[in-house]
Amino acid sequence: DKSFDTHPVNGSSLDDLSHSYFENEYLPQAVARDVLETNGRSYEERLASLGMIASVDDPTPTVVGLLTLGKSPRTWVPPAYIQFLRIRGTQWGDPVVDEAEIDGNLDTMLRRLDEKLKATLAVSVDFTSGSTTEVRAMPYPLSALQQLTRNAVMHRTYEGTNAPVRIYWFDDRIEISNPGGPYGSVTQENFGRPGASDYRNPILAGVLKNMGFVQRFGFGIAEARRAMAANGNPMPEFQVEANNVLATLRLGATGAET
Repeated sequence: DKSFDTHPVNGSSLDDLSHSYFENEYLPQAVARDVLETNGRSYEERLASLGMIASVDDPTPTVVGLLTLGKSPRTWVPPAYIQFLRIRGTQWGDPVVDEAEIDGNLDTMLRRLDEKLKATLAVSVDFTSGSTTEVRAMPYPLSALQQLTRNAVMHRTYEGTNAPVRIYWFDDRIEISNPGGPYGSVTQENFGRPGASDYRNPILAGVLKNMGFVQRFGFGIAEARRAMAANGNPMPEFQVEANNVLATLRLGATGAET
């Protein structure tokens, strides 16, 4: 009955995890320094205590272990990537002017995604009539994009599918598709309501919090709504189905793509 992110991945081994990344990068973020200095645990014991391997006696990497520390996560967890398309137009079938498959361990993947989002955010320019004042407005707030894309990585299902998280950026909207519908206490009816939250991948959620990609659990959608309103965009739209959640962000009245 354990969550899927804690399942061992048969065939993988400790050699598929980056020992140096774990010791030098992840562990100092996950465990207080004074605890690290006094507990004296072995490498395998530290991995097991954080859910990265099944146990000390069975050091098979888990799903979350490979996602977090894996040298090549997609080798073992095929859907562990983000597909990004920049579509010049507003319809499916319009020309694709930029595309990328963004992968790597969680830290690498989300930092690469941040770079792609920042590079793609066009700056619109509105010259006020009769004025030399130049007003620049971002078409979408970066915070909203980060919250919803990170939520998709955190809440998606990694079981029974090879589908990635998809980000399709049209001229008039951005669609973020998450392969994984509502889970646990979250239903199609209460999705997005304050206080309605549950975790398909609880260990993965903890990893993202340790890394600083998630600040407060259950606040992602609320922060995206706040950021969109502050930027003059319509509220995010959510199409919630049994096996997929589609979030759509639309341009505001002053926003424009270049």
